[in-house]
Amino acid sequence: MTPLTILYRDEHYVAIDKPPGLLVHRSPISQDQVFALQLLRDQLGRRVYPVHRLDRATSGVLLFGLSADAARSLVQQFESRQVDKSYLAVARGWLHGSGVIDHPVSDDEGNKQPQHARTHYRCLAQVELPFAVDRYPTTRYSLLQVTPETGRRQQIRKHFKHVSHHLIGDTTHGNGKHNRFFRQQFGIGRLLLMSTRLGFSHPYSGERVQLVASPDDDWLQIGDIFAHPLSAGPGDS
Repeated sequence: MTPLTILYRDEHYVAIDKPPGLLVHRSPISQDQVFALQLLRDQLGRRVYPVHRLDRATSGVLLFGLSADAARSLVQQFESRQVDKSYLAVARGWLHGSGVIDHPVSDDEGNKQPQHARTHYRCLAQVELPFAVDRYPTTRYSLLQVTPETGRRQQIRKHFKHVSHHLIGDTTHGNGKHNRFFRQQFGIGRLLLMSTRLGFSHPYSGERVQLVASPDDDWLQIGDIFAHPLSAGPGDS
């Protein structure tokens, strides 16, 4: 298996660029046998301790501690909302400017009581494509920078479903017609949600650390789609 991409490493922490489709660690709701924690442990030859998690379908910056104490120190920063998180996403329809989605969500893992959740977003680009995906002769999409203020499970995906701007590639909370269009027209069948940046105060040095993941081939293609909407995609003949 291809080694995980290491974004950052010091004596206390290591960060990877998690590929889409990979669980962070074992889960009772999944039959998966391969996990980011296991792969990274084997790659480094030592134990690692997850500080936070990303959904299986979400790619990007994922941080681990190299000791239980190091991980615990950063978990406290996540819980007290002292960590800066930024994502890149593609949503159905046009969103304008910036805004906040303030809507409670449940975590779907035993705690069904909805909890307070807030997500900030900023529209980076819009595109209108000459394809009738739904009931209109053209279809519109927005490229977004997303910053979750809280950290509920699948919060970003649930919030954009709540405002009827489903994320592309979301097979749980998304829109099947638009997911299918991206698969057939552009060959992109994954969730278009990526953790691009994670900032935290290093518990041992006190310095501010900024971790950044670079766009992969799919995201470079997305950038081209937004820049050149009339260009032919892989689905064209």
